[in-house]
Amino acid sequence: MQNSLTLHPDMKKCIIICSCALLLMSSCAGEFNKVYKSSDNAYKYEYAKESFALGKFQRAASLLEQLVTVKKGSEDAQECLYMLGMAQYCNRDYDVASATFKKYGSSYPRGNYAESAAFYVAQSLYESAPEPRLDQTPTVGAVNAYQQFLDLFPDSKLRPEAQRRLYELQDKLIMKEFLSAELYYNLGGYFGNINKNDESNYTSCIITAQNALKTYPYCKIREKFALLIMRSKFELAENSTDDKRLERYRDAEDECYGFINEYPDSKNIRTAEKFIAKCKKVIGD
Repeated sequence: MQNSLTLHPDMKKCIIICSCALLLMSSCAGEFNKVYKSSDNAYKYEYAKESFALGKFQRAASLLEQLVTVKKGSEDAQECLYMLGMAQYCNRDYDVASATFKKYGSSYPRGNYAESAAFYVAQSLYESAPEPRLDQTPTVGAVNAYQQFLDLFPDSKLRPEAQRRLYELQDKLIMKEFLSAELYYNLGGYFGNINKNDESNYTSCIITAQNALKTYPYCKIREKFALLIMRSKFELAENSTDDKRLERYRDAEDECYGFINEYPDSKNIRTAEKFIAKCKKVIGD
């Protein structure tokens, strides 16, 4: 009977391979630690470049962070700082990478890597931009950075990519505004403030949507904003106090006609017509 501790040949092979891999990793880690603690900056720099070329970006970044101050003023200074930014970017440390590329731009505005560094300031912020429902501060930063890149390097080969990313980010900002306006509309008369003053959720929806259309007049979802405005004005009229009811129904009616004129083929035309009929009944036209 075979001993229960006897390993299958394939399992033995697997263990041998894993053991060799662990020994190799341990050896590499030991070598890196020696380089990291070394005072030979020339060798350290070559090791950092080799690590970057092999895709070991964390190791490259760790060494380059030590070297950027040492290399300042030398012929390797530009390359060292730029490569640090790229190592951080490739390691997905986008916020840190963006700061490093900005530092390169301010230190070497006409440097060998100035164009690429300016692009990667924006690209790093682009990669860290959150989904539309979240705070869009990084997105705004990326938009500004891409615009600055386009202003500084209008003939760059990276221009088409920068423009494409810029439009994509603008769409994200537009969606953020739409989701905010939609949230106000969905909240409607909650919190009991609709009849007290003009600071209701419907009013907030109207203001948010109108401001978005002023900022992005040619956005792809213009009709969705217009629909929210029309619906909000009608709901505001429906829930108004007597002293504001007629004025708001007239405003809602005008908005409905404006919607029909601008979007004659919209699937929401019947909604606009239904609102107009209700408005007329109250106004008495």
